[in-house]
Parts: sequence; structure tokens; C-alpha cells
Amino acid sequence: MTISVNTNKPAMIALQALNRNSEQLAASQNRINTGLKISGAKDNASVYAIAQSQRADINALGAVRMSLDRASSIADVGIAAGESISDLLNEMKEKVIAARDTSLDTLARDAINSNFQSLLRQVQQVVENAAFDGANLLNNSITLSIEFLTDADAVGAITLSAQNMALGTTGAVLTLTAAMDVLTVTSAANVLTELTNSMKGVNTALANLGAQARQIDAHKGFVSKLADVLESGVGNLVDADLAKESAKLQALQVQQQLGAQALSIANEAPQIVLQLFRN
Repeated sequence: MTISVNTNKPAMIALQALNRNSEQLAASQNRINTGLKISGAKDNASVYAIAQSQRADINALGAVRMSLDRASSIADVGIAAGESISDLLNEMKEKVIAARDTSLDTLARDAINSNFQSLLRQVQQVVENAAFDGANLLNNSITLSIEFLTDADAVGAITLSAQNMALGTTGAVLTLTAAMDVLTVTSAANVLTELTNSMKGVNTALANLGAQARQIDAHKGFVSKLADVLESGVGNLVDADLAKESAKLQALQVQQQLGAQALSIANEAPQIVLQLFRN
């Protein structure tokens, strides 16, 4: 090997090794700091692109869950109001049946009618107050249905159908009107017919709402599981094995110290030239 003060090949080799070791050490420290083996496109461009795509889907599923939560709340409010209306109709039937008693005097019939009218007003109040976040399925403000998101691409939709229970409106579930009374046996008989039809209609509407609410809850559970699976999949792609990285870091630190010592020894080698020129 040529002895030269201009070129020190061992020192160059040692420096290159030390630089590689420093780069590996920095990469290992970054993985430990971030918990990610792939934190940017430079680490692995294809895997990073896949992970970013899945992260976008996970974020989109968060919006889907919010939409389904809103749908579930609207359905729950509608069901609660419908059940209250069903209970009120049951009470009204008692009053109507009582009003068909031909032995009642005028005072008693007026009292029954007053109670019946009060129940009708309660039905109206329940219908008007059955709203969540501005959406009311029962008061005829929604003519057909509301659609909610079901997937990350906003292509699919799940539907909540309107159940019009407003008194005196066309196509309403309730065929009763606010003007009805039970002041006579005849009017009570007429009301009973409409009341029976209304009770059947409300029960059918509640069954429809209940089925749709169950569908929404089931899909909400699926979306939640799907988001968890996607997040786990992203973790499999980009998460670092911290136990492995800890061991690797210690090894690299030892190699760095040895590399620095080897470089120091290589840098001292040209000093042998001085001995050749001594007297």
C-alpha cells in the first residue's frame, strides 16, 4: 500500500462507514420517535401511497358515522313521538267508547268531549315537537324521505321514510281531524271508525320506523368495524416494531462509537511519514 499524506484510503473507508451508520441511526431514532417505520414517501413510496389512501377512507368513514348517528337520532325521536301518539290514541278510544253511552247527560258528554279535544291537541303538540336537528318525520315537513351516507365514496344511501301524522293533512297516517268531537252518539261512532283506522296506521308507521332504525344501527355498527379494520391495516403497513428498533438502536450506537474510533486510528496512520524524515 502506498504511504501518502495526500490520500488516506483507510480514513475514507472509515468515514463512509461512519456516515452510513449515522444515517441508519437517524432513521432508527425517527422510527422510535414517530412510532412509524414509514412516515413519509421517501421511506417507501408505494406503501406510503397505499396508507394515505386508506387514511382518506378512514376519515371519510368518520363523516359516514356522523351521518348515521344523525339518522339514528332522528329515527329515535320519531319513534318516541309515535309511541306517545299511540298511547294518546288508546286514551282517546276510551273516551270515544264512553261517549257512545246513550244514557249520558249533556254535562257528562261535554266533559268527555273536552277530554277528547285535549287529547287531540296533545297529539298535535307531539307531532310538531318530534324534531331533531331540524328534521321532523311526522309533521309533513318532509314529504317522502331523508337519505343518509353509507360509504366513504358518498355513493350509497340509507333512507328514513316520512310518516305523516299531522292532523287534517292529505295522506296522513291519522285520519282524525282537529275539528272532530264526541258530543253526540252519532259523532262518537264516526270518530271511533276514524280512530280505529288511525291506530292501525300509527302501528304500521311505527313498524316501518323501527325496521329502518334497526337497519341504520346495524349499518352504523358495520361502518365502525370497517373503520377499525382499515386502521389496523394501515398500522400493519406503517407501524414500527419498537422492540426491534430499540435493539437496533443500541447496536447502531455501538457501531457509531467503533466507527469513530476506527476513523481516528485511520487519520493517525499518515503520521508514520514523519518517522521516515527523522535524522
